[in-house]
Amino acid sequence: MIMSKVGFVGLGIMGRPMAKNLLKAGVELLVSDLNKEAVADVVAAGAKEASYAEIGEQCDRIILMVPSGAISKSILFDEGGIASTVRAGTVICDMSSVTPVESQECYEGLKAKGVGFVDAPVSGGEPGAIAGTLAIMAGGDQKDFDAFGKYFDILGSSALLIGGSGSGSVTKLANQVIVNNTIAVVSEAFVLATKAGADPEKVYKAIRGGLAGSAVLDAKIPMIVERNFKPGGPIRINHKDIKNVVNTAHSIDVPIPYTAQLYEILQSLKIHGHMDDDHGGIVQYFEALADVQVKKFDD
Repeated sequence: MIMSKVGFVGLGIMGRPMAKNLLKAGVELLVSDLNKEAVADVVAAGAKEASYAEIGEQCDRIILMVPSGAISKSILFDEGGIASTVRAGTVICDMSSVTPVESQECYEGLKAKGVGFVDAPVSGGEPGAIAGTLAIMAGGDQKDFDAFGKYFDILGSSALLIGGSGSGSVTKLANQVIVNNTIAVVSEAFVLATKAGADPEKVYKAIRGGLAGSAVLDAKIPMIVERNFKPGGPIRINHKDIKNVVNTAHSIDVPIPYTAQLYEILQSLKIHGHMDDDHGGIVQYFEALADVQVKKFDD
């Protein structure tokens, strides 16, 4: 049983089940979140609530799982933040989805204090967080990555150090380009099939074993036909990630025409109140254009 003391900041859709998996594995956990209901839930599972400064003072391994890089930097470096009390030799792992530049800023700011930093965003959504099967993509120094090895084993089914600081965040951006554009293309295809009169469930069964088959197809079409948009990966998070993709790509002169169009699709969904839907809800943009819903056919 692992009995190390770990700090965990961010108990949202992903962070809460991740923290609980650490507790189940015997990790002594200090936690913090602005959502006190989430804190109470994780405390009831065995954690202790602590301030950012207390986490910095007491924990030699600290995990962040928050909505944005700006929030990560605030938690670390603002007055009373983790960096105000953190000890040299501590290693901090930001598992949030942020830009590579934000990760590098955290790395450099903590390096000056003798503190290691790993950017290690994840893929797998809420189901992967609950099951402990997340794919973890990391950037940073090898020794700092290794310091989190036993925790990555609890939280995920795979963890790979891609390269230096920011590499994990770059990899997550690439992941989000592929996932969200695939959802959009699948949505467009199934709106076409449904409007043409084909049963979307049978279309799915017919194509899933061929080259068009994918993890995205298998995850999203069953939800879409049931009109189940309860978020595992909410559109608001993916909207933020795709905005990070666009900004990062433009900063290094990489044209991204498909993803730029995808961002406008997500903007439209934002305007129409779909930000808290699962990202399978991207289909609703295409449904509105064609005036049709991809749903189960009546028996």
